[in-house]
Amino acid sequence: MDSATGALALADGTIFAGHGAGAAGTRNGELCFNTAMTGYQEILTDPSYAQQLVLFTFPHIGNVGANPEDHEDSTPPAADAARGAIFREPITAPSNWRSAEDFGVWLARKGIIGLSGVDTRALTRRIRELGMPKAAICHQPEGGIDFKALVAAAQAWAGLDNADLAADVVQEEPFGHTEGLWKLGTGHQAMGNAEFHTVVVDFGVKKNILRNLASAGARSTVVNGDATSAEILALKPDGVVFSNGPGDPAATYVRSGAMIGELIASGIPILGICLGHQMLALALGARTMKMAQGHHGANHPVKDLATGKVEIVSMNHGFTVDVATLPPGVAESHRSLFDGTNSGLAVAGKPIISVQHHPEASPGPQDSFYLFERFTGLMRDYRRKQAPST
Repeated sequence: MDSATGALALADGTIFAGHGAGAAGTRNGELCFNTAMTGYQEILTDPSYAQQLVLFTFPHIGNVGANPEDHEDSTPPAADAARGAIFREPITAPSNWRSAEDFGVWLARKGIIGLSGVDTRALTRRIRELGMPKAAICHQPEGGIDFKALVAAAQAWAGLDNADLAADVVQEEPFGHTEGLWKLGTGHQAMGNAEFHTVVVDFGVKKNILRNLASAGARSTVVNGDATSAEILALKPDGVVFSNGPGDPAATYVRSGAMIGELIASGIPILGICLGHQMLALALGARTMKMAQGHHGANHPVKDLATGKVEIVSMNHGFTVDVATLPPGVAESHRSLFDGTNSGLAVAGKPIISVQHHPEASPGPQDSFYLFERFTGLMRDYRRKQAPST
């Protein structure tokens, strides 16, 4: 341990020493593991990972380098997402034609502390058995790590329970978005004439949600969770999206719950994703609860209970909707086949699509992209009903 330039300390006093990378210093957060084999840059720029340390179960990280097109944070405040990243092997040299920067250099520029040379399998097993711990990670290039101080930092961290982290990853000013999905040879292209206008309530929205909406024909106006329902409806949207985001949904609901309930009552089409899904559930009368290990990866099987179809999806959440608390008129629409937890809701008589998983993927399979088309179908029906009769 004397030669260590990086280390991870858990709140119970366990220490994993290794080799530091990326930014120097010490940061604390909740330790989770992610099973995705690709997409490490998208994962570490996903605002839903705010105040978390991401342990990658795939051993080789860095081989595609980093580039500016693969960031998932949509605003400057959202750029401070994951605080640390843990790998089995040292960062791999880039060998991809899209690489614009070495991954270690990118980590340092983003302020993310990296750690390699630790037993990631042992850490993963520990999380599976004991849950996601409070932890602290450090990188001291000259060595001389104070391990007692690192443990104390992990113990002093407040944790994610009752934390409205979504307030820290959004900006005050609304903004528009018309950029579509990435295509080989053209990159991200601006959409043409939009068929629909959506208001996206930003709790930490990923860019690929906005890009999927654009590719489905909807330009977006993005507002933060402090917006009122009156302000949102005054923008005359065809539908409203409640985005993903970090932290405890019950804490964020205190700030945004009234607005969500009023928009549900208005009858406007709604798409809820991840944190947005959880807060929709709270507004409908259900409850949420903390998970022991959460779901973080790009290979999760989810069943659509209406069709029987099984989709492989991307997930990133540490809280879940308690299906035992669903009120009459609210039914489970999707379910995780890993552990049976909720992955979607349907509301009788309301044009609402609500899913726990990430239909935009990035990283992950594109099995759920159809949900954006389904949402545009709801907006088309809504617009038709709103049109004056002749």
